[in-house]
Amino acid sequence: MSHIDPDRLDAEALYAALLDQVKAGLAGAHEPAIVGIHSGGAWIAERLARDLGMTERCGVLDVSFYRDDYAKKGLPAEVKPTSINFNVDGATILLIDDVLYTGRTTRAAINELFDYGRPAKILLAALVDRGERQLPVAANFVAAHTGVQPGQALRLRQNGDGRFSLTIEHDNA
Repeated sequence: MSHIDPDRLDAEALYAALLDQVKAGLAGAHEPAIVGIHSGGAWIAERLARDLGMTERCGVLDVSFYRDDYAKKGLPAEVKPTSINFNVDGATILLIDDVLYTGRTTRAAINELFDYGRPAKILLAALVDRGERQLPVAANFVAAHTGVQPGQALRLRQNGDGRFSLTIEHDNA
């Protein structure tokens, strides 16, 4: 995957590329399930689940209480409940995040997943990988690699019609 200018990111085209990768990657997987990280990853997970016919095996995580910077940052304004309504034990879990950055959200999500059981395998998919990892985390499936300037963040938005868009914003984190 090549490096793409962040101003040229077409979220819908990236989603289509990610869908193709995931479809091929989950072929033959044992008891596959999709789990999205709130909020952007959850939007992508729900859409992937619809497109792959896996809506019964789709869940959502809010990792707020599992983050290693919880004491520093406190709770976000919108804590959403985690919802996993299928057996995680022995499953192949496709964990979805919108933007892969430091790896800390992924670590928190994996810790929370293990509270629900012991998956046979966890695969990671991200719409965009912006690099600058702080933990040794790599996505199995990623639609694009890009970087943004210091103090900026990529934000996924879901429009009223369900379509995705990516914007560059000032990072207040």
